[in-house]
Formats: sequence, C-alpha cells, structure tokens
Amino acid sequence: MNILHASSEVFPYSKTGGLADATAALAKAQAAAGHTVSIVTPLYPGIAAAFPDLEPLGQAEVPAKVWRLEPEPNLTVLFVDEPRWFDRDGLYGHGDDAERFIFFSRCVARLAKRAEIVHSHDWQAALAMPLLGQARVGKVFTIHNAAYQGRFPAEKFSLTGLPSDCFDWRQLEFHGDLNLLKGGIVFSDLATTVSPRYAEELLTPEYGCGLEGVFQAKGKALTGVLNGVDYAEWNTTDNPHLAAAYSADAHEGKAANKRALQCELGLSPLDDVPLFGNISRFAEQKGIDLLLGALEERLSDGTAFQFAGLGSGDAGLEEAMRNLTARFPGQVAVKIGFDNGLAHRIEAGSDFFVMPSRFEPCGLNQLYSLRYGAVPVVRATGGLEDSIVDLGQGDETATGIKFADCSVEALRQAIRQAVALYADPPRLAKVRNNGMRADFSWTRTTTEYGRLYATIS
Repeated sequence: MNILHASSEVFPYSKTGGLADATAALAKAQAAAGHTVSIVTPLYPGIAAAFPDLEPLGQAEVPAKVWRLEPEPNLTVLFVDEPRWFDRDGLYGHGDDAERFIFFSRCVARLAKRAEIVHSHDWQAALAMPLLGQARVGKVFTIHNAAYQGRFPAEKFSLTGLPSDCFDWRQLEFHGDLNLLKGGIVFSDLATTVSPRYAEELLTPEYGCGLEGVFQAKGKALTGVLNGVDYAEWNTTDNPHLAAAYSADAHEGKAANKRALQCELGLSPLDDVPLFGNISRFAEQKGIDLLLGALEERLSDGTAFQFAGLGSGDAGLEEAMRNLTARFPGQVAVKIGFDNGLAHRIEAGSDFFVMPSRFEPCGLNQLYSLRYGAVPVVRATGGLEDSIVDLGQGDETATGIKFADCSVEALRQAIRQAVALYADPPRLAKVRNNGMRADFSWTRTTTEYGRLYATIS
C-alpha cells in the first residue's frame, strides 16, 4: 500500500512533543512492514545542515521547493521548503500560523497524487482532508489532542481555496471562526485518535473541547488506536545516553543509572529512598500544578523521596519548579528546557514516573517508563488508563499505580502507595518486571491501521 503521512513535526527533524515521536515511529513501522511510505513535513531551520543528504524532489506543481530524504527502506521524508513560512524560531505560536499551515496543507494535497491513503495528523495538516475533495484516495485524520484546533478568524477561510459553501456549521465554520481540526474530522473517511479511551472521552463535553457533537456525528468512523513505542530509540540495552545497560533479565544496571542521575542533577546519592521522575510540558493539561502541590505536601511532612523533573511551558509553573528546587536541595532537581539525553537518563534513573494529567490522549512517557523500569504513577484517563494495570488488580499483572480523582490529595495518596511499594523490594521487583516485559511495539499499531485502511481503500 502507498501511504502518505502529513505532520507538522517529525522526530528527529523537528519536535515539540509526542506528535513528532508518534508520526515518525508509525511511518517507520509501516515501511518496515513492506508498505511504501512518505511523510510530508515543513523544512524548519537547522534541518538541512543536520541532514546533508537531502536532495530536491523536482515536482514543479508544488508551490514550494521540496526536498527528499530516504532514512529507511520504503520510507521517504519530504520537506516543504518555504522560508517565508517556516524559517522561524519555534514551530508554532506565530501571528500568521493560519497562513503557514494552510499553505502546508495545500502542499500536502498536491503531493498526494500517487498515494492510496493520505493520513494527516492534527490541525496543522487537517486542511488536506477537504482539499483532497473527491480524489480517489482514502483519507485518514488523527487527532492527537483535541484541545489544539487551529481556530482562526473567518477571513482566513479565503486562503484555503475551498468553495465558499464549505464555510458553514456542518463543515469548517465553528462559532463564526475557521476551525481546521473540525474540517479534518468532517472531511476524513476515517477519524482516529491515539487511544481507545480517549476516543470515548471525545464524545463528552468534558473532553470534546466544544467539538463533541462533531465527534458523535462520526459514529463508527471514529476509533481509537493506542500509540506504540519505537524500541530501537527507547531501549535500555544499547543506549549511548545511559550510564549502564540493563533489561528485564538483568536489572543490575538500573541502580547504576539512578546513582549517575543523582550525581548529574545534584541530588543526594542515596540508594534507600525512591526517586520520582517527570518529563513534561509545564501546562495545566499535564497536571503540573497538582504535582507541585503533592510534592510540596510530601516533602514538608518529611516523607523520604527525591524528584527529578525536565520540562518547560507556563512561566508560572516554571518558576514554581525553580522555587521547589531551591527550597529542597538534594531532594528536588528540575531542569527547565528539553534535553533528549537527559530524558532517557531520567527514565532510566527513576524508580517511579509521575503523570497526573487532567487528560492524556495517549501519553508516551508512561510507555517508555515501563520499558525503563520506572513504575508509572498515573491518573486514570485516556491512554494512561488503557496502558497501565493498577496495583490494585494484583501483583501478578500490575504495572503501575493509578488514581482517579483530579486532585492534589489523590496524587498525594498515590505517591504514598509508591513509597510503600519501594519499601517492599520483592513486590517492587515484580511490578517493575511486569512493566519491563510489556510489549507496546508499533507492530500492533501498524496491524490495526492496516485493517482500518482496508475498510476505506
């Protein structure tokens, strides 16, 4: 099958979050399964210098220069090169994002002529669905996070080149504005999202972000497919970022990675206290305010544990993390920003990984944590609910600790459970081993998408 993906970010060329990891890994897995796969993405600053094997595509009908790279057999990455729109500091958050990503989607639609399936991801590539119109191609649109919709003033609709009758409440209009995510949902043959639980949640006012009626209208053409993990990238046995190799069959290196992380971040080099980790956008969605509250309470009451964090986002949450680090030196260390190597080391060095998200369409860090032996402590929502087996279901199958209420108190109690689990080494070893042996490879996800593609091609 000839599949063309479209995504505004693709690892390792560009990344702000899980979208980059997910789209890259899915395309790679489909190519490994024997499909002919292309993935279209903007050419942002620094990509050409970092990947000198880029060569021109030579398709004059596309309104931009397009470069190609073939990083794997059966896989081609196509970079849309238009400095006016993409030679920027930062991928998003510019005043002309409507112009930038409408242009990108128009390029995707023109590059899709030989594809059997066009699979667009999130609002930045959503307009490709209506632009393809009645083309004889299967149209799949994946919502990675419905909170980000690409909503712009109505006058931006004229940039799309679509007939004026597409701007109505049934299609691209949303409370007087242009809503690109809505257009992707409405015009796709199949709308997917990144976990079965999130597909159910999108039908409700709590999680549908105003589009719950649009999701409900898709009926059976809306489905959830849980993301996977690229274990070639996220592994503990052949990883240059780690201090020592380890695996489910040989746990010894886990302790060495904990000690190395403590030394790197200035935490006290202790073996007898649990180390909790978190890597996240500092945003309300991720429950960082809940995390700060629970950490504050547990640290103030004298609970013996450590915390290592990595992330950036809301300025107030960044400052609160800095203040917590200053107040509890040796117990708390937080780095503001993103560091891929440190992300691997936090996963490898942590005993527990905390994700208190208010909503989480899929989540990838809990999946990485399982393989890295950092027992997940998660709120039971979206993909976190789908991928973690709670301690309360029995040690034979448990892979983590889940809590239901979106509150500081619920997270505080979950941390208490984790501290108690750490004090019982045989039980901790069993839960950790269950998680490290869990299989969330992309093979499962690729097979499910193959089945779905067959229903519309």
